[in-house]
Amino acid sequence: MASTQPPKALPTPLLTGRDFLGSLDLDRAEFLALMATARAMKAGEFRGQKPLAGQTLALIFEKPSLRTRTTFDVAMYQLGGHAITLNGAEIGLGERERVSDVARNLERWVDGIMARVFLQTTLHTLAQHAAVPVINGLSDTLHPVQLLADYQTISESFGQTEGLRVTYLGDGNNMANSHIQMAVLSGVDLTICTPLGYEPNGRVLMEAAQAGAQVRLSSDVAEAVRGAQVLYTDVWFSMGQEGEPERKRLAFSGFCVTPELLEQLDAGGIFLHCLPAHYGEEVVPEATDHPRSRVFDQAENRLHAQKALLYHLMAGQRVRW
Repeated sequence: MASTQPPKALPTPLLTGRDFLGSLDLDRAEFLALMATARAMKAGEFRGQKPLAGQTLALIFEKPSLRTRTTFDVAMYQLGGHAITLNGAEIGLGERERVSDVARNLERWVDGIMARVFLQTTLHTLAQHAAVPVINGLSDTLHPVQLLADYQTISESFGQTEGLRVTYLGDGNNMANSHIQMAVLSGVDLTICTPLGYEPNGRVLMEAAQAGAQVRLSSDVAEAVRGAQVLYTDVWFSMGQEGEPERKRLAFSGFCVTPELLEQLDAGGIFLHCLPAHYGEEVVPEATDHPRSRVFDQAENRLHAQKALLYHLMAGQRVRW
């Protein structure tokens, strides 16, 4: 039988009109409030309300996408708004048109921009020249919307994040950088385990350390994984890097997540992967299908976390229509 309880009132939007280019565009209180909104949205507490009615989000894709495209589109629909998808061939960021001109056009038509791009600098240029919120849907440096879903999943499993031992295993790429930034907000004890020579961005590390994050670098897989509450991995070859030399594949030998490796986690430990998975490289199918895996819960939470983000960024803006 359907619930007869009226939906709860939505919280006050905290981030109206702001950009979200990296996790540290939030402070800790804003992060916790956003997570609370995501949990409530997932539980259906605001069902039927349309706080973004009349608003449109432009989705720019220079890179392919399953989760990012689908979840942002569905999120806007569920919030009462509309999404329009623009691929790289259609707009040619920085080629057919200057990035700044794209931003100045889009701001006249839409109420927000989500961009999945090759370069972080493209996002900063969009944000500099567009008077509407710009969201980082992935860049070469950071993938902050993914981390919102990840830490919603972690908090669902453990009730909180403060002091949890989280190990990221793999390449020091945009995902590793984003975990380092999120350590500032979440209070986890983070280990980044990479082969020597594949460490994460030094500037991101320095900024997180200055903000008080607990981050340790390691190249010892067994030591980094043993007793961790969360094990996280990502592909060894990010989009556009698939043609890198075989020496990189050799360097990552021993960094594959297997069921045997998962047994080295804490008794209640969980496994996360942001997907897509390159089976036989960073992970085997038996690990994503393992009882400790929360990989598909994590994928589901992309919808709820991003819906909360869109609400807090876009609700309260002047509706043009």
